[in-house]
Amino acid sequence: MNRSSLFSTASFSDYLRAIPQYLYPGHLLSRLLWQAARIRSSGIKERQIRWFIHRYQVDMGEAIHPNPATYPDFNSFFTRALHPAARPMAPDGDAVISPADGHVSQFGTIKGAKAVQAKGRDYSVEALLGDGAGDENSPRSPLASLFPDGQFITVYLSPRDYHRVHMPVAGHLREMRYIPGRLFSVDAATTRVIPRLFARNERVVLLFHTKIGPMALIMVGAVLVGSMETVWAGTVAPARRAVDLPAGSRWRTAGSHVRSHLYEDGPEFERGQEIGRFNMGSTVIVLFPPETVRWDESLYSGALVRMGESVGSARRDREHNNQ
Repeated sequence: MNRSSLFSTASFSDYLRAIPQYLYPGHLLSRLLWQAARIRSSGIKERQIRWFIHRYQVDMGEAIHPNPATYPDFNSFFTRALHPAARPMAPDGDAVISPADGHVSQFGTIKGAKAVQAKGRDYSVEALLGDGAGDENSPRSPLASLFPDGQFITVYLSPRDYHRVHMPVAGHLREMRYIPGRLFSVDAATTRVIPRLFARNERVVLLFHTKIGPMALIMVGAVLVGSMETVWAGTVAPARRAVDLPAGSRWRTAGSHVRSHLYEDGPEFERGQEIGRFNMGSTVIVLFPPETVRWDESLYSGALVRMGESVGSARRDREHNNQ
């Protein structure tokens, strides 16, 4: 399944890069970046944008607004929308598509309630989803029980990548969770070194029901990620910023400050429809029930993928009513 790639065994240089992050004021750095990315002084924001385009060889021809001067601040440029033709959907209606641009760091089967983070490192799916953070009075339902021996794929978004997140398959929203945590980097070197990284960083968990059953999509925060947003609630993380929940509803708070909102009649999304975005780079993890997806034979750890490209196919024999 895996080839030699960006996400292989940790080296000594990986440790030198990753270990100092335990001392970084990750949340403070992210707040400062959040503010800097929203500076509207034309001289400052235009220099920021032009430097970034040159540094990362950004193809502005893909953007709906190709002129850098049209963006009011750096963050608007960073989360820019692309022409639909720039990210065509896989033509096969059964295809499971990549939710984002990036590299496939890992994919495969959840074994023993654990998913692979990097070679030699794994993490608890229960911890990832925030199931173990509450108490016996928690209003949250355990999500990990929906994915025993299930399937997962992890996509790492680097700074140069398109930073909007889209639906891998069609479905409707059932639950959203905000889980506070650290803000380690999520680059390849750090995933090889920091144990249980994805289950320790700040993250937003989204549960959908689809034609092949439940699907969890997790947006994992990282150092220098200013915030995470969804299209229906606005900015969700960091938690200190306002979240636009439906009228008359509010977050339910359980132990360790995990917050959850259940949707009785949540919004529906087509495959490929935008559901959220990162304000700087990070990681998306998608979980499926067991034997519901066949991964493409061409997929491998380290593969470069674009949103809309096929990474697998939904098994028709596993389709059922979306209840």
